[in-house]
Amino acid sequence: MTPKTQPAPPERIRTGRHTIEISRPDKVLFPGDGITKADLARYYRTVAQRMLPHLRGRPIMLERHPDGTDGPVFMQKNVPDHFPNWIHRAELPKEDGTVTYLICDDTATLLYLADQACTTPHRFLSKADLPEHPDRLVFDLDPSGDDFTVVQETAGWLHELLEELELPSLLMTTGSRGLHVLVPLDRRAAFDDVRAFAADVATALTGRHPDRITTEVRKKARRGRLYLDIQRNAYAQTTVTPYAVRARPGAPIAAPISWDDLRDPDLNARRWTLADADRLLEDNPWSPPPHPRSLQAAANRLRRSVPV
Repeated sequence: MTPKTQPAPPERIRTGRHTIEISRPDKVLFPGDGITKADLARYYRTVAQRMLPHLRGRPIMLERHPDGTDGPVFMQKNVPDHFPNWIHRAELPKEDGTVTYLICDDTATLLYLADQACTTPHRFLSKADLPEHPDRLVFDLDPSGDDFTVVQETAGWLHELLEELELPSLLMTTGSRGLHVLVPLDRRAAFDDVRAFAADVATALTGRHPDRITTEVRKKARRGRLYLDIQRNAYAQTTVTPYAVRARPGAPIAAPISWDDLRDPDLNARRWTLADADRLLEDNPWSPPPHPRSLQAAANRLRRSVPV
């Protein structure tokens, strides 16, 4: 008989006041790439300083793959009872009660999530202290096919329109199919107003390029055009966190990039992977961060200058 292989002993990582135990560190989470739970934890430790400012104070939803990315996926909102007491939480309302969300405020929490096979934390666009008022607006550029050129074109057109409205914007690969364009907000506007503004911007942009972009939710109605998605701009909706790993072959990263990167002919949604962590951190394309803006002035400019 072939003897059973003994599991590797836990790997312990000290960070701050906590020692995080990575159980079964040799557990393969990405079967096609041989990427283990320990690899995932080491990556998140490497990027923690850059990633945590985009997580602190925000409720998150956990995307967990305890049996690897080819097994069942669990999208988890409520914090399980067995999670340590030192992990921060926020109880927020939902339609028929409340949800106790996890708040990832430190490296120890990020590593604990890796031990729970959380490949991808998905964050709120608002913070727990003011959950109805987002500090981010997001446009999701979702192509109908594999042609990334239309994603790059649309991102450029959207950037130009936001510049006309005097709104700074940030660009990020999603690690999935397209790009995200984010606008930092001052939290004065509620989600309903932010979403209405995003819809007006999307309508204006599709009016300029109707053969390339659409806001049609139904796939059949898109007719091969890029879908300019603004649906995530709502209470309790989440988007992928900057620097998060995606549960796809190669472990691609949702990576912040600069607007100059948009001209790179080799750019695609999965340009950066877990294996590129050191190179990914060589520059910080989102530094210094743009000053958050009010939407009121931008909405007035949109009404005056752009037909919607």
